[in-house]
Amino acid sequence: MLSSYFSCYLVVLALVLALLIHQSNAQLNSTFYATTCPNVSTIVRNAVQQALQSDARIGASLIRLHFHDCFVDGCDASILLDNSATIQSEKDAAPNTNSTRGFDVVDNIKTAVENSCPGVVSCADILALASESSVSLSGGPSWSVLLGRRDSTTANQGGANTSIPSPVEGLSSITSKFSAVGLNITDLVALSGAHTFGRAQCRTFINRLYNFNGTGNPDPTLNTTYLATLQQTCPQGGSGTTLANLDLTTQDSFDNNYFSNLQTNEGLLQSDQELFSTNGSATISIVNSFSSNQNTFFQTFAQSMINMGNISPLTGSSGEIRADCKKVNGS
Repeated sequence: MLSSYFSCYLVVLALVLALLIHQSNAQLNSTFYATTCPNVSTIVRNAVQQALQSDARIGASLIRLHFHDCFVDGCDASILLDNSATIQSEKDAAPNTNSTRGFDVVDNIKTAVENSCPGVVSCADILALASESSVSLSGGPSWSVLLGRRDSTTANQGGANTSIPSPVEGLSSITSKFSAVGLNITDLVALSGAHTFGRAQCRTFINRLYNFNGTGNPDPTLNTTYLATLQQTCPQGGSGTTLANLDLTTQDSFDNNYFSNLQTNEGLLQSDQELFSTNGSATISIVNSFSSNQNTFFQTFAQSMINMGNISPLTGSSGEIRADCKKVNGS
């Protein structure tokens, strides 16, 4: 009798939790600012377009900010907070320090939005909107960005050190990190496709060029011609901050060439190439699908961005709408 009662209790508890999760996601919607800031999408898009004119890398940098934000306690703009008496900034976490960029552009966007709709639009939503604009302005897909997130009043530097996937991590570990935030293997491959534009520093892949996994040899999955090119760009003892194109064919365009590069062993990062070179992995067929059909990639990428944007958003009365994305209100 007691066992039966306990089983029923667990079922009810599971249903309640599922309902709460659904309601949390359902609170985000594409018309959230329809009356309070109807031009917000246009304001953000115009600011991103202006930034792209002087910095071809900024689109990739903005979407990376959104990605690194969402993987740490959800999409709450915690990555934008500077150090303070009460904040240990996520900007100083290993995956972000001397790496993440575009904070000045986010500030410019926030200023433009505040001038039109003061105190209304969150920094977390600005990151989501800027990501969509960055992709669509670079030739990629458009999607209806779900909105209504609020901003955190705390940061989690330790979480940033452990939760954000690393370019030198193995596929199984990265898959676990995606799973931990509710994203599946298709999301993993699709979102990795954001590496179809942007740059990476030599330090993020130099281990593949000379001493892969302590072997004293290059990564055997690297195309030998591509290897020679990368060794010229990143010589041993050279600067770790020298940049290389993530996509060696169309570095500033959002397309599906990233996946074709993987098929010829020309993925720049270890975490990229392992999507295709890990024997028996379910990721291989997805790479092949995206390589052969750009529309399939675009549609899946858009949905995966929506999925990522739904990671643990602060809604309702949680958090706040920061007046300045760099600091908590009143600090």
